[in-house]
Amino acid sequence: MRQIKLTGREASVVRAIGFAESMLGAEIQDHVRMEVEDVTDTLNSLMAAGFVESVPYYEQVQLAEMPVTAFEVNPGYVHELRQALSRR
Repeated sequence: MRQIKLTGREASVVRAIGFAESMLGAEIQDHVRMEVEDVTDTLNSLMAAGFVESVPYYEQVQLAEMPVTAFEVNPGYVHELRQALSRR
């Protein structure tokens, strides 16, 4: 098991999504109060690492698609992500 290290933006986005249900990109943006470009970049980095998945599946989400796309934490990383958030 590897130790996950999240940036501040990544941690904010993961906290916003939570571990129970998926959340729309627009809701995530409202919760973290970041610019749409920053939220999109952060989500793309989390998706590239495999920590977050989009519904429907995208390898990378585009700026225009982000607000209406749902995102959820990858169930395979829930335990590690919770530990990473608790270390912050």
